[in-house]
Amino acid sequence: MRELARAQLRFHIHNSAHKVGPMSPKKVKILFAMPVIAALAITLAACGKAGSSGTTPADEVKGKGCAPVAGDTLVALKDDKHLQASENIVAVFNAKAADKAAVAAVDAVAAKLTTKDLNNLAKAVDVDRKSPSEAATAFAKDKSLTSGLDKASGSLTVGHANFSESEIISNLYKITLEASGYTVKLKDVGNRETYLPSLKDNEFQVIPEYAASLTEALNPKASADSDPIASSDVDKTMKTLAPLAKKAGLKPGKPAAAANSNAYVVTKKFAKEHKVSTLSDFAKKCSGKASVLAGPPECPKRLYCQVGLEQKYGIQFGKFNSLDIGTASKQSVATGESTVGTLTTTDSALADGVKVTG
Repeated sequence: MRELARAQLRFHIHNSAHKVGPMSPKKVKILFAMPVIAALAITLAACGKAGSSGTTPADEVKGKGCAPVAGDTLVALKDDKHLQASENIVAVFNAKAADKAAVAAVDAVAAKLTTKDLNNLAKAVDVDRKSPSEAATAFAKDKSLTSGLDKASGSLTVGHANFSESEIISNLYKITLEASGYTVKLKDVGNRETYLPSLKDNEFQVIPEYAASLTEALNPKASADSDPIASSDVDKTMKTLAPLAKKAGLKPGKPAAAANSNAYVVTKKFAKEHKVSTLSDFAKKCSGKASVLAGPPECPKRLYCQVGLEQKYGIQFGKFNSLDIGTASKQSVATGESTVGTLTTTDSALADGVKVTG
């Protein structure tokens, strides 16, 4: 399934895993795996091919490294060199339904939605056991999302993919669209492979998407050997997306600051002890034999995972623990089995006040 194989770069949780195989030093070949959050614990399913080079074998790793430090709270190291692609949340309409008021209503969500908000919304659903509707309603009230919207009328169906993050955001769109005067229904439309054709056929009118993944999904020249056309710069990605969307009969809204891509986490105790807050900090102070990376089995061969960490940042690990991108990886870090864990930027473990136990 070509679309699934290239669609997203985020190993992406929702079961999404965007990654690609190792890169050659001069030219990177990337495959994207579509973000499909299957449980908002967000586990990444990796797709892609191995590149011409991989990570350094453990017996050739240089540097002392930093042993794990157990702790019950996690923090993501900032991707300060922009390894990850721009998986910003963006609404995409069937162009025929994209009237001014409707676009303005979903853009009102984009204007207020941050990655930290998605962490806290995930916590509300996954930890506090609220429904996606309840979580969205509370957020909309707190952020005054319905203030100052254009007035209109008509009926719209808002689609959501089959994972909770998409459902939460769709509920936010429903709230602002209804405040603008539309009659709105929500519809589970499955995964991208299924729902993009339905959106093009106007079977529903709008859905939350991810900028880089959607760009790759609409790229008519994408193949296993082609370079990605999406960028780590969301503005560049949106410029690339615009003509592809237009040709497909679609219209994207404005991207949110919120993005769902791979995150590399350590315990807060580790970050404090070693004075690290970015991946560059980690590379300088902790690359080496004692450092242990936890992530999905594909990670050692994926550009947006261990291959990219080594080639973009110069980070080497003495050991790799093959674990899922969600619960198992974060528990491994919390218990002191792994130094760094692979999660997604919108994981509920990165929300305010969340503690992780082994």
